[in-house]
This record gives sequence, C-alpha cells and structure tokens, in this order.
Amino acid sequence: MEVEKKDEIPLTTVVPNADYHRKRRRRRWIICLSLIAIIILLVALIIIILAFTVFKAKKPITTVNSVSVKDLDTSVTLIPLRVSLNVSLGLDITIKNPNKVRVKFRNSSAILYYKGDVVGDVPIPSGEIGSDGSKQLNLTLTVFADRLLTNTNVYGEILGGNLTVSTYTRITGKARVLNLFNIRIVSISSCDLDISISDRRVSNQTCRNSNKI
Repeated sequence: MEVEKKDEIPLTTVVPNADYHRKRRRRRWIICLSLIAIIILLVALIIIILAFTVFKAKKPITTVNSVSVKDLDTSVTLIPLRVSLNVSLGLDITIKNPNKVRVKFRNSSAILYYKGDVVGDVPIPSGEIGSDGSKQLNLTLTVFADRLLTNTNVYGEILGGNLTVSTYTRITGKARVLNLFNIRIVSISSCDLDISISDRRVSNQTCRNSNKI
C-alpha cells in the first residue's frame, strides 16, 4: 500500500517590517524624553520650594548697640561771640544675617545729621557675613565742626548744655540663593541722640531699624 506523500512546506520566519522598528524606537524616545522632562520639572519644583522656604532671603538686621562720646571739646567766647567745637562719637553696630546663605555688603557709611544737615560721616568697608552669622563694627564718627557751626541753632544748644543730633546708617548688599539668584538687600538704622555737653556723654538714645529686600 503506497502512502501519498505531501509536499513539505518549509517553515518561514516572520520578520517585522521597518515601520514596526521605527515605531518602537519612537515610543522609546518619547518615554525617555517624558522621563527627562518629569525629572527636570521635579528638580525645578524642588529648587523653587527651597528658594521660597529654607533659602528665602530674609531681611538683615542692623542694630546700633551703643553710641558714646569719644571726644568733646567746646569753648564759648561772648565778646566777640565765638564758639569752637570738636566732637567725635563711637558707634558700636552689629549686622545680623538671618539667611541660610552668606551675604556680601558693599562700601557704605554712617552719617551724622544736625537739623537735617550732614555734619559728619564715617566709611563702612565692604565685607561678608556667613549664614546665620553676625558682624560687629566699631566706628568713630567725627563731626565736621565748620558745617555744624554754620547752623545758628547749635549756639543755643551748646549754651543750654545739650546737643541733639541723629545718625543714619544704610548698608546694601546681596544674597546668592542656591548659586542661582542674586537678591539685593538693604539694611537701614537711625538713632536720635541727646549729647550732654557738661557730662560729655549721650544722655538719651532712640534707635530704629528699617530693613528691606
């Protein structure tokens, strides 16, 4: 008995076409780019959160701890009327940096006023303060006697034994947050002083701070 043989059909391998490969590669690229975009957005969000919370720039605090009379010499001649005056004040100032980053401040000055006129000043050199740090400054402010004596009000105060002046200190600087943002900072302090001529000391002192970013 003969068995009829059937022609054998060879096995063939189905090879995906080029479009299929391109679609797979495209999907992989889309997935990778999406993941990268998500990571970048997360990092940016974390930076923004830190910049506005932990590393948020805070107002520095300039405090005038004390003002003292370091030198005071006065003399009054009635005939002819002549007044000579030599005054220098010692300022003890502390600048407090409450930020988590260091603050650099520029050259500045402390100014002495009498009745709205500038009658003295002292330079404040530039520097920097570390995070949560403070810097103490001991300054000597010398009065420009020629400017002071041009104001006629000063003669009555000297004869009355009490000289009223005011100090003004303005310090500007910047804080760099996360090495990305520079934020300008201004710290201002002022004091009203009553200087006793006879005792050669500050008899009354009222100070105020006005700090801003």
